[in-house]
Amino acid sequence: MPARHSLSGREVFIEITTIGAYAKVVAIDSTTGTEVSITGPADASRATLEAGALRKLQFVLNKRSAKD
Repeated sequence: MPARHSLSGREVFIEITTIGAYAKVVAIDSTTGTEVSITGPADASRATLEAGALRKLQFVLNKRSAKD
């Protein structure tokens, strides 16, 4: 079940899937439907993986809002 987080007042869904030695982390902004993913070591802490995905999502959202 995906975890829910908040990013600048937005609801964000996070899903972590472990595949061998790697973990794939997907973060989805519920307002815009923007989705990003990162990979990291499977033995990294959940907080570290989630933080990386949230940083990337924030970067993408900022980049898209600058274009508008």
